[in-house]
Amino acid sequence: MLAAFIVVPFGQSSIAWFAIGSLIGIVVLYQVGGWYNRFRANQAARKATPFVSPFSRNRVAWALAILTLLVLSKNAYMASISSYYTFYVIEKFGVSVQMSQVLLFAFLGASALGILLGGPFGDRFGQKAMIWFSIVGVLPFTLALPYANLEWTIVLTIIIGLILSSAFSNIVVFAQELVPGRVGMIAGVFFGFAFGMGGIAAALLGIVADVKGIDYVYRICSYLPLLGLLTIFLPNMKQASKTKA
Repeated sequence: MLAAFIVVPFGQSSIAWFAIGSLIGIVVLYQVGGWYNRFRANQAARKATPFVSPFSRNRVAWALAILTLLVLSKNAYMASISSYYTFYVIEKFGVSVQMSQVLLFAFLGASALGILLGGPFGDRFGQKAMIWFSIVGVLPFTLALPYANLEWTIVLTIIIGLILSSAFSNIVVFAQELVPGRVGMIAGVFFGFAFGMGGIAAALLGIVADVKGIDYVYRICSYLPLLGLLTIFLPNMKQASKTKA
């Protein structure tokens, strides 16, 4: 929305004003970092009960590899829309630059809402069920997107953003339950490696778009959620908890 109503009408120099928001973010994160240091110091003073994974090392490694692939497929698809959606609707439907930015905002807003809702729904229905719903459940909508008109494109991208993004928090929680107490490692894998590979995928998709066109990119990316079928190989955490109990 800021790009649509500030950058487009006032030019690239207006981007400098956004530095104020970045500075505010730096201050907030600095305060959060201080709070977390104090929190860790208090936790270290307490006797912690050691956590042990209910699965073998090989089973955990296999499950983490599957979860990483799921995040990669999700991030690659999300990157295909967030990076090229404006060009797609301009080229295919002839909308204005400003309108294309508004449509991108609708998709990203739905994605943010999906992340927020994914956590509570995961607590209620279980992380594995939400991963199934989020990645495999979005497949009919991604397959329909390349063939939809403008109105349905708007509706479908909002639905896709809402459903697909709800997977991430559940994937991270599932991974943390597989490897209890290894928060730093899980954060590195899923926030660092997986997101970085998603960015590389976006660059590769840009090369494909230059050669084959944006329509072709959206057609091939529509099949990415099929990787969600790998969820069937993930262990049942609820059953393992009952067995351990």
